[in-house]
Amino acid sequence: MKKWIDDNKLVLSLILFSIAIGLFVLTFVKQDSDYLWHAKAGEYIFDNGILKKDVFSWYLQGKYWMSHEWLFEVLIYGFSLLFPSFHIAIYSVFCILFLLLFLLLSNKKGYLKNINYSLVWITWALILVFFMQARPHLLSFSFLAITIWVLYDLYSNEKSKKVYILPFITVLWSNYHGGSSNLSYLFCFLFLFAGLFNFKFGKVESTRLKKNQLLRYFYVACLCIVAVCINVHGIKMLFYPYQNMLDITMLNNIAEWQPTTLNKLSNYLYYLLLLFIIGTMLVSKKKIKFIDLLLLMVACYLGIKSIRFWPYTYIIMSYVIFNYVEKRKVEKGTIKGIILFSILLILLFGMSFDRIKTNLKCKYLNDEVINVIKKEKVQRLFNMYDYGGELISNDVLVFIDGRADLYSKYNYKDYLKISKLEGDYVKLIKKYDFDYFLVDNKYPIYTYLKYSSDYETIYENDKFTLYKKIG
Repeated sequence: MKKWIDDNKLVLSLILFSIAIGLFVLTFVKQDSDYLWHAKAGEYIFDNGILKKDVFSWYLQGKYWMSHEWLFEVLIYGFSLLFPSFHIAIYSVFCILFLLLFLLLSNKKGYLKNINYSLVWITWALILVFFMQARPHLLSFSFLAITIWVLYDLYSNEKSKKVYILPFITVLWSNYHGGSSNLSYLFCFLFLFAGLFNFKFGKVESTRLKKNQLLRYFYVACLCIVAVCINVHGIKMLFYPYQNMLDITMLNNIAEWQPTTLNKLSNYLYYLLLLFIIGTMLVSKKKIKFIDLLLLMVACYLGIKSIRFWPYTYIIMSYVIFNYVEKRKVEKGTIKGIILFSILLILLFGMSFDRIKTNLKCKYLNDEVINVIKKEKVQRLFNMYDYGGELISNDVLVFIDGRADLYSKYNYKDYLKISKLEGDYVKLIKKYDFDYFLVDNKYPIYTYLKYSSDYETIYENDKFTLYKKIG
């Protein structure tokens, strides 16, 4: 009875610490341009039905659009109606706290083995500060956590039936953030593959799973493939993520798709996380399970391939790393220390409301230039990629916006050439016959327009300029 009470005290203190870390992470939440077009899409869907064709671009209007995040867009629009001022923060805090608490409570025994280690591991969740925008990936993190949890549970317990919830999660995932929903069946096949082998090689060992476990992984993987296709775009969703991963233009030019290199100081945080994980596994006296090695390799591959996958490493390894942590007796005063530190973090969060409010009002443009654009009755506007979301939210038709997957096969390359004055940019400008240009003053296109006799300045400040074609 005493052990039960002590364990629950520890769990409650870890819950409080997880909440404190989650709230601290929330102080970095911000409104980005992509959120704005998502919200506008949600409004359109709410009023007119699910979008399958573009309605926000003057150039691509009517073209097929793979609206693979339509459910998120409806949800965030609904949040904006219920909580006009803080819907972004409310959505974000729900997603982050749900993720951290789910990781803790679904692997409670692991976290209780060594409280000091668990505190350090929970603190590593600060890596999420790089991804604090109100976007579908925030809830997608929890879909991944549920996936690894149920698959790992079956690996450890042949009688587990939790895995059967995965196809239902996949249907939701496919409609909420279809671009990553393929992970459900891919991880099924990974666990299936790992369970086929029985060997010992150095510190690595593998035990072949029983036939019913292997069959269960296979059946669920097939069901998840079907589940991915249960959405408004059907079987196209099955191939959509792979098409994106092969799109070199997107991979090379979108910040979140960039590889994790040693050229940026911020990227070292991810490599430190990897070293922490690998060090824990190597120092441990326990043999490394083959499935754990495979999960680490997949997490490393994704995280190094693209910055956007950093949280995947933390989520996946939350179900692995505690297998290699030795039990340690809880020292006296530990619970009090956790509570005091958690309260300190929560107080810091409370003192950061002004910063959160500022971040939630972050804009590239201003109301003045939007009003000028509307007054001028612009028809064929050239705009910077990052301006698209704000323009769409103000009912201005754009040349390009954050839906790079839509524009990639049409005008994304041309946009890059024009904005950077590369290749036959003059010919491209004539091709699209732009009547107005809204450009960033730091881009080469700004200088070209400034000294050209064919364009006049309509509005200008220290960040951006609106030009009009003369004649």
